[in-house]
Amino acid sequence: MTSEQRVVVIGGGLAGLRLAARLGGAAEVTVLGEETHLPYNRVLLAEVLAGRYAPEVAALPAPGPALRRGVRAVRIDRADRLVHCDDGAALAYDTLVLATGSNPVLPALRGLFVPGGGELPEGVHAFRTMDDCLALSAAVRPGVRAVVIGGGLLGVSAARALAARGASVVLAQQGERLMERQLDAGASALLHAHMADLGVEIHTECRARGLITSAAGSRKVTGVELADGYRLDADLVVLACGVRPRTGLAQAAGLDVRTGVVVDGRLRTSDPRIHAIGDCAEHAGQVYGLAGPALEQADALAATLTGSPTEYTGTRALTRLTLGGADAHFDLAAFGEPNPRPGDDVVRLADATRRTYRTVVVRGDRLVGGVLLGELSTVGALARTWEGDEPPHDLFHLLTDDGGH
Repeated sequence: MTSEQRVVVIGGGLAGLRLAARLGGAAEVTVLGEETHLPYNRVLLAEVLAGRYAPEVAALPAPGPALRRGVRAVRIDRADRLVHCDDGAALAYDTLVLATGSNPVLPALRGLFVPGGGELPEGVHAFRTMDDCLALSAAVRPGVRAVVIGGGLLGVSAARALAARGASVVLAQQGERLMERQLDAGASALLHAHMADLGVEIHTECRARGLITSAAGSRKVTGVELADGYRLDADLVVLACGVRPRTGLAQAAGLDVRTGVVVDGRLRTSDPRIHAIGDCAEHAGQVYGLAGPALEQADALAATLTGSPTEYTGTRALTRLTLGGADAHFDLAAFGEPNPRPGDDVVRLADATRRTYRTVVVRGDRLVGGVLLGELSTVGALARTWEGDEPPHDLFHLLTDDGGH
């Protein structure tokens, strides 16, 4: 690739900006960022909502003139290699990169929308963007009644942030336990207890059926109706039901799309001049939706585009989360498969007094997953063993406090 090569990146988030930074002066790069805010790290939005960080603390490194903020790509013309934008511009490309990210899942709740679509009721918020975060932050105050729908990573983060601001928080989770994708039953029970200590009221195996709003003229939310008919009073409702890849542009352009935009080991789509990275990309049947894989994909693609072809083979993602403040601190890390299959071995160390919990799953002679809560001093050593696909020589040593030393 030469500096005359035109690379257009659709998406001004973590993946798109990482790619632009890695390409440096090796190409003429334009990044289209739909949001008007300075680029920010979504991972820190819960800290902003909790009031622990100012919004500017979540800012990503300045992207320079390559980023065009507040510009949305509306159509890809593959034949003429043009990206058409909502401001009327048509940008020519030699290489196009889709880093369009994901959208929040809006559940099928009665009363969420009026017939024909329209705006969410007043007081109902998704929790995905900086605008979502700032709108929630402006609405929350001590004593406000908030219902968070969804008990995954996003819902837990939102609930504890609202509790930190003094809201009276109820978390409604359809599944059997909190963060069931990342945690085993024991770890989830400890997380449940910690959230309860923060004042969060938790309902599991509980499906929200609809929203209750005031008179049709204002459509202000006043409650959430559950499937069993029980009503939760609410001044605020946060929809934290997960995300799905943004694939509309790719589909309209005729690219291969399944759950995400399908890419090969060089992160190429079904059109070899178009690549996809980050939350919108599906590699080997997997859509990650996490920051770590997005950065690895951006780095691999940058290497390929600058003349060092690099095969992306997938990412072994580690989830880390810190809950609570100085008076109620709770660290969590999870990797791989925390729930064992029949025949797997499980090694577990738990200390109820210190509220620490460590469990790993071993399949054959390989470490395939684990969860650590309360004390993460050994997570580095465990993660290196797991990522390296190495036989763990002394699991007890790896699980104890000095395992990484």
